[in-house]
Amino acid sequence: MSKRLRVGIVGCGAIAAEKHFSGLSVIPEVDVVAFCDTIPERAVKLGEKFGAKKPGIYENYMDLIKDDSIDVIHVCTPNISHAPIAIAALKSGKHVICEKPMATTYKDAKAMCDAAIEAGKLLTIGYQYRCMSAPLYLKEMCENDELGEIYYAKAHALRRRGVPTWGVFLNEEEQGGGPLIDIGTHALDMTLWMMDNYKPKTVMGTVYKKLGDHPDCGNMFGPWDPNEYTVEDSAFGFVVMENGATIVLESSWALNTFEVHEAMCTLCGTKAGADMRGGLRIASDNHGKFYDSTPNLEEGGVAFVPGAKVLSPEQYEARNFYDAILYGAELRVKPEQALVVTQILEAIYESGKTGKPVTF
Repeated sequence: MSKRLRVGIVGCGAIAAEKHFSGLSVIPEVDVVAFCDTIPERAVKLGEKFGAKKPGIYENYMDLIKDDSIDVIHVCTPNISHAPIAIAALKSGKHVICEKPMATTYKDAKAMCDAAIEAGKLLTIGYQYRCMSAPLYLKEMCENDELGEIYYAKAHALRRRGVPTWGVFLNEEEQGGGPLIDIGTHALDMTLWMMDNYKPKTVMGTVYKKLGDHPDCGNMFGPWDPNEYTVEDSAFGFVVMENGATIVLESSWALNTFEVHEAMCTLCGTKAGADMRGGLRIASDNHGKFYDSTPNLEEGGVAFVPGAKVLSPEQYEARNFYDAILYGAELRVKPEQALVVTQILEAIYESGKTGKPVTF
């Protein structure tokens, strides 16, 4: 495909300015030409950062989407608006990369999947932690059956004091939740991907707001306004899959714990196990003895080839998405996979409210 792609950004806050700017910087086949934000000044500022010549500046995303010259939309808005923007963009014939989580409800996420299929356009979700060296290496091990059947796993997303105090992170209406939907979504996505298991059967969840009224607690991002804190500060899930496998999901922005692990997973299989604490570790047995190994992931790039260009996770994510559009590469994050992540997260919230398990 020789045509250059014209790209529009919807939502010009920090995630667009930092993550998506970095990702697009390694895609020479694109021109970022349109910027949309409810605060037009932010759109102008981001346009200047991209160095766009005579950029289109929009306050209403529908006005941007109506531009038939735009090929791709990046959705970088609060969670509640992911679905309507993505669906509108897909229906207008544009490819879409949407920030995580896919949506705040399974219904909305399913509508996004359906819109992509009906439009014949690509949709992917921003789970860039799949593109880090340890997950890439571990995924290859899983695909080679080196861990055997993975029947127990943990998805870790724990911060001791890491409450984000900017934007709308603390607003349940805008975000759909707190740490579970913010960082727990990354850990769950990674775990399901490793297991290649997307058929949940039963979900039990507990959701807590115990520390939200105590902002002076050494938070890494500074104190917050308790009156604006309407989300949970921790949430936990117990998931049983159709094949009997078990996943435990733990997430927190604020929790009195020594165990601080974010965007990590632990896998237990019939042949070996693995975790990512202090680097990737593999636990197995050999000649009747425990055998622990730690791969050296420092050499080479993402393809582990000496001298290869090292891409950051967000750059690897962007390169894969545009390779899929331009050259027919396989999407690393498929929308139907992200759909199941949303399904489980929604079930944990529901179970937390009702005190009852959710069965699919």
